[in-house]
Amino acid sequence: MSRKHISVLAFLGAVVCAVWLVFQKAIWGTGPVTIAIQVAVGLLMVWARLTFGHRSFHAAANPTAGGLVTRGPYRYLRHPIYSAVLYFLWAGIAVHPELRYILVALVFSFLLGVRMFAEEQYLRAEYPEYAKYARHTARVLPFLF
Repeated sequence: MSRKHISVLAFLGAVVCAVWLVFQKAIWGTGPVTIAIQVAVGLLMVWARLTFGHRSFHAAANPTAGGLVTRGPYRYLRHPIYSAVLYFLWAGIAVHPELRYILVALVFSFLLGVRMFAEEQYLRAEYPEYAKYARHTARVLPFLF
């Protein structure tokens, strides 16, 4: 199976997981800390999207023309939008720690990881400078991973 197909399937699977968690009302923070985290990561997502510019979204995670973006939140994270989604999700799961929600969140996280790896393969092929950028920029957790 091609990385394009893997990327699309991972994306669709993650969407199904997220929608299910939304309908279960298991994704929303309930106290000041989790709500603050979710607001902050919502702002991170907006900042990343604005920094990325008018490029379109691709279900297959293939890179768009315009060069590698390494400014704004991309200076600290290779995937700030995916990171924000993961932080948002896990903040909600932290206050709804039922096993079924945790399992779906783990599947969601795995699928987003698959998508990130597929996207990075595209980026390495498209932008030779990506390898250096990746060595010095965290994937999901600033200064860690």
